[in-house]
Amino acid sequence: MKALLDSLTPDHPDWPLARAIDPDRLPAHIAIIMDGNGRWARKRSLPRVAGHKAGIDPVRDTVECCARLGIQALTLYAFSVENWKRPRSEVETLWRLLRYYLRQELPKLMANGIRLRPIGRLDGLPFNVRRELEDVVHLTSANLGLQVNLAINYSGRAELVDAVNRLVKQAQAVHADEPFEVTEDSLAAELYTSGLPDPDLLIRTSGEMRISNFLLWQIAYAELYVTETLWPDFRQPDLLRAILEYQKRDRRFGGLTASPTVASRTEPLAVARIK
Repeated sequence: MKALLDSLTPDHPDWPLARAIDPDRLPAHIAIIMDGNGRWARKRSLPRVAGHKAGIDPVRDTVECCARLGIQALTLYAFSVENWKRPRSEVETLWRLLRYYLRQELPKLMANGIRLRPIGRLDGLPFNVRRELEDVVHLTSANLGLQVNLAINYSGRAELVDAVNRLVKQAQAVHADEPFEVTEDSLAAELYTSGLPDPDLLIRTSGEMRISNFLLWQIAYAELYVTETLWPDFRQPDLLRAILEYQKRDRRFGGLTASPTVASRTEPLAVARIK
């Protein structure tokens, strides 16, 4: 939080928003459905790929803001299993943009202790994309700050199916002839986000009121925040407003009394000073 305030001056337009945030009630994990690239381009009579290119800047802005705030994890919905239905030229452009982003942002990720972790059915990605991701994951693996989960070739239902299949294989290997029982803990341990707290805050841009098969298990008690802002226009003040709205919520988790807003962190964070 101090890193964010240090990056601003009292005359900066984001200063009042940053000052209003309670540093003791920050979400540990923020998830974002980055929606609206196509509509952003259509409004400007541009091809859809122009919207995807414009969507790179808000990714950078959001990652930097979360790092400065000391957020533990940020999960970005980048490409769903269903997105393969889009025109081939658009899909190939998305892969080129991803590889460009990874190459351009790696120095900043390293300088600021940010880890990258792709989640999804990664075996289904093009080889050159998978190799680029693997390189960045390896190089950032020892970083201790913000963890950025990039959901690629992702589906919430597919994630649950994969988790159950892994549990079945484990049970068959150990107790081939005995019945086994799946528990919430054992299933959660096999999810792509294993080891992280579940998202406290789910943000969706573009005003659509649906969760689009994203983190179906993990968002059971997440606070939902929907903004009409299209993803290419999403910037730091939009994220700060979402966090401020989150801090107004009374989180009961099914009980009658309010529970602490901040999820327990699994490890200490190194708060980044973005360079």
